[in-house]
Amino acid sequence: MADITDIKSILYTEKTLGMQEAGIIVVQTSTRMTKTGLKEVFREYFGIVPSNINSLNQSGKRKTFRGVKGKQNDFKKFYVTLPEGAQIESLAV
Repeated sequence: MADITDIKSILYTEKTLGMQEAGIIVVQTSTRMTKTGLKEVFREYFGIVPSNINSLNQSGKRKTFRGVKGKQNDFKKFYVTLPEGAQIESLAV
């Protein structure tokens, strides 16, 4: 069962801000989130049913810090296309 706590953040970069003007929001989530789960979260918490959702699995980078090898956490990115005319007020920059 998907929950709003699975959403880690909304990505705000140069590229994603341009996409937001076109009605596409980029969401970073945990790896267990699914497209249908994200659609339920958007419907329940924001009152909007996304028209399209694309997903991307992002593996964590491998890093070395002071001679100790480690790995950053894996995450999933979703590109959520909102219906035309729909906007989420709390996510606007």
